[in-house]
Amino acid sequence: MKLTINMQVSVDGVAQGNGGPEEEDLRRGFRRGGWARPLFDSEAMTFVNEFYDRADAFLFGRRTYELFADYWGAMKNPDSPITDALNTKPKYVASNTLTEGRWAETTVISGDVAAAIGELKAKKEGELQVHGSVSFARWLIENNLADEIALLVCPVVVGEGTRLFPDTGPDIALDLVDSRAFPKGITLQVYRPAGCPRYAT
Repeated sequence: MKLTINMQVSVDGVAQGNGGPEEEDLRRGFRRGGWARPLFDSEAMTFVNEFYDRADAFLFGRRTYELFADYWGAMKNPDSPITDALNTKPKYVASNTLTEGRWAETTVISGDVAAAIGELKAKKEGELQVHGSVSFARWLIENNLADEIALLVCPVVVGEGTRLFPDTGPDIALDLVDSRAFPKGITLQVYRPAGCPRYAT
């Protein structure tokens, strides 16, 4: 399976709290949640719906899995491609604390998570998508498990919050494989990791 990370980020790279003010974020002092939602026009939403629809399976970190299970798992909207995809397709959650998933079609991956994800990618065909899960997405990138990174860059500077790429981390060359702009200013950039960058001398 091709492992694709889909992330909404601000121009300054923040990925935290894009959808709204989450309770955990508020407890941690982050009060700028919901910065992405007002910027999504119908064309951008069509792209998001089609992205979810093309998935063959989903992969989550534990916290995002629980947030999605509580929200999307409880939603019964037959007109929503996102709801339909998330509630009917296989889901994998990486966790050493969960023993079983509480959402239909869930498999818990524990122990040597990197090896388990590598085996999953090698055994199955199709696309394995990661949405949100900032810390987990960082870990996947650092462990060379991400095949593509699709960034929806929103025209806003949030000014604080967790960024997809930390201040100190691995250096990675990226090949741009797709890009487009949407009417309200969101831009899509799809990258494939391409080894180490070349530096000028």
